[in-house]
Amino acid sequence: MQTKTFKVPNISCGHCVHAVQSEVGELEGVKSVVASADTKMVTVEWQEPQSWDSIKALLEEINYPPEN
Repeated sequence: MQTKTFKVPNISCGHCVHAVQSEVGELEGVKSVVASADTKMVTVEWQEPQSWDSIKALLEEINYPPEN
C-alpha cells in the first residue's frame, strides 16, 4: 500500500473536493482519497495495479493537476 499527500492549487470549493475524491476514488486499486478545500491538500492511498503516474495523469485530465 502506498500513500501520497500533495497540494492541488485548483481545489477551491466543495465541488472541487467531491470531483477529486469521486474521480480518483473510482480508479482500480485506490483505497482512499481525502481532499480539503481549506488546505488544498489531497491524500491518496492505493495499491497495485494503480500507480502514482496514472493518478497524476487523471488529476491533470480533470483539471486538478498536483503541484510539483
